[in-house]
Parts: sequence; C-alpha cells; structure tokens
Amino acid sequence: MARKRTSNKAPTLRSDLAVLTKLNLNTFVLITTLFGYLLGSRWFYGVWLHDGWLLAHTLIGTGCTAFGSAAFNQLMEIEEDARMERTADRPLPSRRMIPVNAFGIGWGLSAFGIIHLAIKVNAAAAYLAAIALGVYVFIYTPLKRRSSINTLIGAIPGAIPPMIGWAAIAPSHPIHPGSWMDGQSWYLFAFLFLWQMPHFVAISWLCREEYEDAGYAMWSNGDASGKKTAIIATGFTLLLIGLAPLAQALGYANVIWSFGGAAAGLVMLWLCWVFKSDADKPSARKLFFYTLLYLPLSLGLLAIGWNVR
Repeated sequence: MARKRTSNKAPTLRSDLAVLTKLNLNTFVLITTLFGYLLGSRWFYGVWLHDGWLLAHTLIGTGCTAFGSAAFNQLMEIEEDARMERTADRPLPSRRMIPVNAFGIGWGLSAFGIIHLAIKVNAAAAYLAAIALGVYVFIYTPLKRRSSINTLIGAIPGAIPPMIGWAAIAPSHPIHPGSWMDGQSWYLFAFLFLWQMPHFVAISWLCREEYEDAGYAMWSNGDASGKKTAIIATGFTLLLIGLAPLAQALGYANVIWSFGGAAAGLVMLWLCWVFKSDADKPSARKLFFYTLLYLPLSLGLLAIGWNVR
C-alpha cells in the first residue's frame, strides 16, 4: 500500500521535474565535477582562468546526464517508491506524471548530456559520463533488490564526476597534457567513493524499515541494534582517514590536507563510535549530517593543500 507524505504545498510541474531529476542530490554532482576541474586546472598552471566556456560545457553535459539517470532510476522503482513514505509522493508513484513522459525526459537529458560532452568538451569526459549513467541505471538500480553490495556499486557513479572535471581540463596543458587516468584523478575518485560509505549507511539505517518494506537489500536490513551498520561506517571512515596522509606521500597534496583531512575524518570516526554505543536515531542522524558537513570542509582543505605542478 502506498504511503502518502502530507505537505502544505500542492506539487507543481516545476517541483515534480526537480524531484524527477533529483535536483538537490545532483547538485553534489555539479560541485564535485567543478572541484575536479579546478584541481586539474590548478595542476595545469591555471588554464581555468581563461577557459570559462569549457567549464560551462563540462557542467552542462555532466548535469544533464545525471538528471537523466535520476529519471531512469525512478522509472525502474515506481512500485518500491510507492511503498515508502519519503518517496510515495514522487511524481511517478503518485501518478502525477505518466511513465512515457518520464522516459522521454530521461532519454532526452541523458543523450544531450553525453553528446554535449563529446562535442564541446572531449571524448574522455563523455565516456566517463556514459559509464556513470550505465552503472547507476543498469547495474546499481536493479541490484538494490538483489544484493546489499549495491551500496558499493552505487558509489562508483557517485565518485566519477570529479574525474569528468579532471578529464575535461587535463588535456589543455600545452607542454605536459594529462588525462582522466592520472593518479590525481583516481585519488579524487577514491576520496568520493569512500566518503559515500558512512554517508549512505547512516541514512540507510535511519530508513531501514522502509527499505525492508520496499524489498531493498541493504546492509542495515535486520540491524535493529545498529551495531553492524556502525562497524561498516567505522571501517570506511578509517580508510578515509588514511587517504589524507597518503596524498602527501604520493606528492599530490601538502601537510594542510594531510593533517586537516585526517582531523576531519577523526571527528567522523568519533561519531561512528557514538552511533555504535547509543544505537539510536539521534546518533545516526548526527553522523549523517556530519557527512554532509565533512564533504565541503574536506574539499576546501584539499583545494588549499593541493600541490600545483
């Protein structure tokens, strides 16, 4: 039975389109793409200062691809969304939008985004965007009903955007052109990948009953005590902490990021311990909200501490 979320505002076409394309969530995609672009351009001696159009085309193409993939994701999860209170009022399960229209929006945005990247940016950026879309729509989305490993798979498309930004600007260096395969690009991928783990397990535990009712296979399923979920979050947080000094060892960043990133991660580790000890929603919610704060804080520290070559 579908659950309805009460709201004081009647949905509009504009708000439905924002929900269908997951506008709020995909803002992070644009931010991390921008971050990868700026770090790549600093590494390549400030190319970004006089190439604003390339940045604009990169964000437009990446954003449209992400918006399109979100529409496809919701098309494949209409029944599951209808069973959860937090998603029952989305335009598709609430029947305010017919599937064929959502399919057209998803197809149009995705195709435009990838083609735009291929024509206005470069082939590497387009390929990376296509890979992110393919993994998100065709592997992660159906896997959510079959295996809890879906969380790991779902983090892959979430970690690709900074690589798209890097791939967009890296070839612009007149003497030493780079590519998406640079070690720094993969470092950004690893950082975003690991950050998503404590972020997602915290929210999955908070919503575990709804996920179970909808038939999703999540790490938090059956974990009423929260112990297993907290241990998983702790493990990935430790890896995230270790990633900060690794950047200095590899020559990618300086001591600012090495110590600052580790310190920010230690706060998250403490919140994981509190969650494991208290095993209640307030502690899980604190961990979740800190992951939201941790991302811009760490991106800022990494930008300051990034070694310009």
